[in-house]
Amino acid sequence: MKVFNTLTQTKEPLEPVTPGRIGMYVCGPTVYKPSHIGHAVGPLIFDTIKRYLVHKGYEVTWVVNITDVDDKLINEARLQGCSVKGLAERVTANYLEAMNRLGVHGIDHLPKASEHIGEIIGMCERLIARQAAYVSGGDVYFDITAAKDYGKLSHRNAEDQQAGSRELAGGEKRNPGDFALWKAAKPDEPPEVQFDSPWGKGRPGWHIECSAMSGKYLGETFDIHGGGMDLIFPHHENEIAQSETCYGKPFARYWMHNGLTRFNTKKISKSDAEMARIMEELVLSNLLARYPAELLRFFVMSTHYRRPIEFSDEELSAKRKGLEAFYRLFERVERVTGSDPYEGGATLDTMSAAAAASDRERAFVRACLDHQLRFTEAMDDDFNTGGAIGVLFEMVTTINRFMDLEGVDTGRNANPKTLAAGAVQTLRSLARLLGLFEKRPTTPSGGDRLVDDLMEILIAVRTQARTTKQYALADAVRDRLTSLGFELEDRPDGTIWRRA
Repeated sequence: MKVFNTLTQTKEPLEPVTPGRIGMYVCGPTVYKPSHIGHAVGPLIFDTIKRYLVHKGYEVTWVVNITDVDDKLINEARLQGCSVKGLAERVTANYLEAMNRLGVHGIDHLPKASEHIGEIIGMCERLIARQAAYVSGGDVYFDITAAKDYGKLSHRNAEDQQAGSRELAGGEKRNPGDFALWKAAKPDEPPEVQFDSPWGKGRPGWHIECSAMSGKYLGETFDIHGGGMDLIFPHHENEIAQSETCYGKPFARYWMHNGLTRFNTKKISKSDAEMARIMEELVLSNLLARYPAELLRFFVMSTHYRRPIEFSDEELSAKRKGLEAFYRLFERVERVTGSDPYEGGATLDTMSAAAAASDRERAFVRACLDHQLRFTEAMDDDFNTGGAIGVLFEMVTTINRFMDLEGVDTGRNANPKTLAAGAVQTLRSLARLLGLFEKRPTTPSGGDRLVDDLMEILIAVRTQARTTKQYALADAVRDRLTSLGFELEDRPDGTIWRRA
């Protein structure tokens, strides 16, 4: 396995700090407004990465932080007339509900900044003792001159470091690029965000919380640190500086950064006023009300994680059509075999070698196992989910072609049907590593009993019209159903339907 490391700008062999175990930390949301699609990309990617690492035999501990103490929370709570804690809890619940619906189940720890003040203060004290941090006007600043290799992740000079929107104007700094580890409380700030410290009441800076919590749950040196590319500087750069200066050892071995989400080539950003309306549409709860969760996950997985994601209704529509190719295959296999593909079953690599009796059957099995190998090769090469999904599409074509050649839709030979069912289970075993096809879609082809019965009647009318050469009537039935959102598919053994 090879991983692209932002720190070295090269693909490197994956060699964990502790053989057989991997610690992974990914920066989570600042919970002051409902999460949008951009906040889902990282969790979806790293959830898939964890799934694949576990599949490869690693024991993985994955940590995602929750920033629940921050300027943005204070300001938003003031605007809404509520408590910071109440706002944070409400937005966090919204975020976690969306993650659950999207199939992000692999997070092991979700630490909150407000619950780790002791660890944060302890790290500040250690940096002060090492003369790498100093107190000024109740604030505690990190002295970036103490980090001799500052800028090694982002390849930027220390002079480029700016206070940024998350820093407070407090005491004087020794250097313009020094950043806050601890922020003194302001008179107009609510007591709930004022914590006791050796330097007076205050709250943690943005960067220090991630260093303190990753150190607590994963150790002073761990394997993978992830996040969006927009976090490389200053957030991740500052994490490295304070952590490695504090502990005197490497912080994270591999830095993995996912591409940003764009709409009409623009980065999604809550601070961009003209994106306000679009942002409301892209809030995860609103998107999940409009689109199936599996479609959103499939959309993200279809692109290599380091590439930007171009989000639009057109792109989603294209991905929906691609997803339907898999659903149609599953429906076909279920129809000809009578078994439910979603209930599991034997995969081709677990079947007896004697299961393939003819040359064509043996060639089919070899082709499917070759797809399986190429899927693994794609994922081993820096978790190339886009390439892996491309292999799955090829597998769909291979299975359908084999079923056509064997005439399984009308034939009585059970062996090709068994092999086709095994191939589908092989495909699903691979797709589940991407979090796909774990259960039957929530919007199945059928609906309630009345819809099923009415569709059977309409299909029978259309079939009769075609039999009596009333083609205009048959086409009118199909066209009207299409306009209502129903698709018909004519097969050798009859016509099936599904919701578009």
